[in-house]
Amino acid sequence: MAKAGAHGQAGASGGPAHVVITGASSGLGAALADCYAARGASLTLIGRDAIRLEVTRAACAGRAALAVGLVCDVTDANALRAALASAEARQPVDLVIANAGVGGAGVLAPRAGESAALARDIMDVNFMGVVHTVTPLIAPFIARGRGQIAIVSSLAGLDGLADSPVYCASKAAARVYGHGLRRLLGPRGIRVSVVLPGFVATPMSASLPLRQPFTVEVGAAARRIVEGLDRGRAEIAFPWQWRLVAHVLTQLPRGVSDRILAAGRRRLERHEQAARRDAGLETHD
Repeated sequence: MAKAGAHGQAGASGGPAHVVITGASSGLGAALADCYAARGASLTLIGRDAIRLEVTRAACAGRAALAVGLVCDVTDANALRAALASAEARQPVDLVIANAGVGGAGVLAPRAGESAALARDIMDVNFMGVVHTVTPLIAPFIARGRGQIAIVSSLAGLDGLADSPVYCASKAAARVYGHGLRRLLGPRGIRVSVVLPGFVATPMSASLPLRQPFTVEVGAAARRIVEGLDRGRAEIAFPWQWRLVAHVLTQLPRGVSDRILAAGRRRLERHEQAARRDAGLETHD
């Protein structure tokens, strides 16, 4: 699928004229697409689900943006490179948002830990998918002496959590990679931002079988990211409550932070057991 919507005045708001977004089929990627469509930017939207991607594309086209949808998996480096080359040939890319990722219930670790196969799958999307998205555009950005890269990581990437060790590692890798690129490419006129959301109200987050305090509505999350990118922030972390918790935990001695996280995990497990009992899902002999 590669369809274009009506031509608006791309970049009419003074922001980026051509924005590429991966993981645009739904959730945060679709909300980011909506924000940039409202600004009159041209969009290249990349996702795996053709039907959902077309829904996003059509909604953006209806808001006067030029919108092209490309079905592609970010783990397929060659296919993604070709998709990005076509986007660049159509109109020079100003901003690429590496948003595609896996999360939710599918990345939770069993008691014995993640298998090597699951770990590889998570890393392939959440880290190598970022690399595959960013690297094809670095050379044209350098040639023009400008460009902007946004890498969507997670506040979970600030430490290792018992519920999802590999997921945390994948997001930590994306975060560190982003900051390394920022220092490497900044002198060449290229801005790089790392995005660290907490819980965002998306279908992926809804699959998690746990409480999600301080959840941010997906539209509000997208607006925070866009505002941070407008300002060229090196790191865009929200909400402030989870940002503060994460900062404190990483500054404490490991023994102390381990006890705090273990206590929180036990409290969560008790809450989940009570919820299952209330729902009649637990039986006792």
